[in-house]
Amino acid sequence: MADKKQKESPLMNIMINVLLPVIVLSKMSKDPALVEEIQPWHLGPQKALFIALVIPLAYGIFHFIKTRKFNLFSAIGIFSILVTGGVTLYLWNPDGTVKPDAALWFGLKEAIQPLILGGVVLASHRTTGPLFREFIYNESIFDLSRIESKIKELGKENEYNQVIFQNTLVFCGSFVISAIMNLILAYYFLGSLDYSSDNAQQLYNESVAKITGWGYVVIGLPLLGISAYIIFKHIKDLQKLTGLEREEVTLIGS
Repeated sequence: MADKKQKESPLMNIMINVLLPVIVLSKMSKDPALVEEIQPWHLGPQKALFIALVIPLAYGIFHFIKTRKFNLFSAIGIFSILVTGGVTLYLWNPDGTVKPDAALWFGLKEAIQPLILGGVVLASHRTTGPLFREFIYNESIFDLSRIESKIKELGKENEYNQVIFQNTLVFCGSFVISAIMNLILAYYFLGSLDYSSDNAQQLYNESVAKITGWGYVVIGLPLLGISAYIIFKHIKDLQKLTGLEREEVTLIGS
């Protein structure tokens, strides 16, 4: 029961890492000096960006202190927040304008993140804790003990490792797709802004909010579909290799 209490809630994760920053950037970025009707939540682009970055950063640190466990997602999230802040500070000019190549730099930042994660997944294949097992091939979906017992009985360890590696490559391919889509989204929302206007930084923040929000729709949903495809492909490959039935390979529906 103790382990279950320490598991991170996916809904809480999405709310704190996505929804709250999107709301802050969208609603609080207006500069009080540039709007006719000032509202209490109009804090300006700098303060709004700071709050939007601090919320997920504080949550990631709190989660680590609470669980005392390294979480890859939290680590990548904190890295992303720090890089976002660094890139933004570089792109924002002291006079309130934004550098004209903002779409390129922010797009590269967004593309590099999934590429790093995909590289880490691939590199971990040769370690004692391959991340493919964490994401896809884990005991919540597959009957690992039965599968590996059958593999050992048949003497097909090499073929088994090859199946895992091939599907790891397919899984890593999904991160490449994510990187390309991230770059496209950045150019779509940031590429046509008037970076020399008085409210350029506000427009930048609002566009970053759109990139974050739409990223879960345009990128997140297709990646879920790809992950489902990889799971069922892995099931089929294991069935062919072991001769076991689907109900013996997987715990889905058990």
